Order: sequence, then structure tokens, then C-alpha cells
Amino acid sequence: MAKTGNWFVRFAQYVSHVTGRPIAFILAVGAIVVWGCLGPVFGYSDTWQLVINTATTIITFLMVFVIQNTQNRDTSSLHIKLDELILVTQKASNRLLDLDDLDDVELEKMKKEYGRLAQKTVAASEKRAQRRAAAKRTRTGKD
Repeated sequence: MAKTGNWFVRFAQYVSHVTGRPIAFILAVGAIVVWGCLGPVFGYSDTWQLVINTATTIITFLMVFVIQNTQNRDTSSLHIKLDELILVTQKASNRLLDLDDLDDVELEKMKKEYGRLAQKTVAASEKRAQRRAAAKRTRTGKD
């Protein structure tokens, strides 16, 4: 992976990588268990509750930005790869290259159009399979 000049991208990649591991989940559960066990020590006070509430709020707030950055990069990368596949496929429709720029109404139209094409393809495949089965029955003399 190429290093970029953007410190936040590197930071987001690192945090996403580390927090996506099972050990991160285990540590988070461990922290909650420790906090829960300390409840009697602190008399289940408001401060005791405030510690976990504040910590989880801050972590959640910051992770939203890290996750969104990672998701945006992953989505962009996937779009570029799909665009390349569309471009090198001779029978592919090049109008699919800019689907992410369409509004919801246009996307719904495309979805319906490709749904109809899929139904036609399935129907044609079923007809071909029926013709092959009939031809095979004819050849073998079974009717």
C-alpha cells in the first residue's frame, strides 16, 4: 500500500485495522467488565456512571469519522475497479460508469430496466434448457 501525504488517511487506516481485530473487541468487553466490577467500590455513584458514558460517547463520536473515511475510500476504490471492468468488457454498457452520479429517480429507472433485462435473460435461459431437454429426449427416444 502506497504511503500518502495525508496523516488522517494513514491514521484512519491504522485505527480501522486495529479496531477491526477480535482483540479490540475483547479489550472493550474487558474494560466494561472492569468498570462494572468497580461499581460497588465507588458505590454506583453518578461519577462512576459518568466515566463510562463519557468514554463511550467520545470514542463513538471519533470512530464515526474514522469509519466514514475508511468507508469512503473503500467505496471509491471499488467504483474505480468496477469502472475498469466495465470499460474492458466489450458488451458492457458504458452508461453504467457514472451510476454514482445519478439521482434517486434515475437510479430507480436503471434498476427497473436492468430488472427487466434480468427477467428476459432468465426466461431465455429457461427456454434454452427446455429445448435442450426436449432435443435430448428426442435423441434418446424417450417422450
